[in-house]
Amino acid sequence: MVKTLPQDDAVDDTMAMILRSKTPAERLEIAFGMWRYARDTILRIVQAEHPEWAPVEVQRETARRLLQETE
Repeated sequence: MVKTLPQDDAVDDTMAMILRSKTPAERLEIAFGMWRYARDTILRIVQAEHPEWAPVEVQRETARRLLQETE
């Protein structure tokens, strides 16, 4: 028998049931909230890593990381 690890991006049955009960607008609002949280978290990390950077540089690096672009 082969054991597999759970997928990080997999939704468990309970969460799938909850999401199915939401309207499309509610699901979109949840997704946008998660994206906003990720953006704000990355922005704070970049600011802490590079306190000397101007805000536009911090925003550019935040966008790069969100898009998962390599240098």
